[in-house]
Amino acid sequence: VQLQASGGGLVQPGGSLRLSCAASGNMFNIKAMGWFRQAPGKQRELVAASTFSGDTTVVDSVKGRFAISIDNAKNTVHLQMNNLRPEDTAVYYCHARRGDYGGPDFQRYWGQGTQVTVSS
Repeated sequence: VQLQASGGGLVQPGGSLRLSCAASGNMFNIKAMGWFRQAPGKQRELVAASTFSGDTTVVDSVKGRFAISIDNAKNTVHLQMNNLRPEDTAVYYCHARRGDYGGPDFQRYWGQGTQVTVSS
């Protein structure tokens, strides 16, 4: 599976950005896509994820500001980020999951990362 992300950039506090990630290749049993982020000196953390059946997860630190959506027909996941804060600055990585966690065909795929910088 190849993941192509787009949409990062520089934005002022309070601004908005939309990240998109298109998956291609062998999509058999790809069950979910989402976004992680990694700030300098910090571990990579989950931001939001969605299954292809529409179940979504959004972490508390961005809840109410970020929204994730998935386009099943285009194998594309979007992350709408509103009211951005300086602490949202990070490299954002698109993620796809094959199978279930702990299952026999579980596998993760990562995109190349896109920089989001929130600064005045």
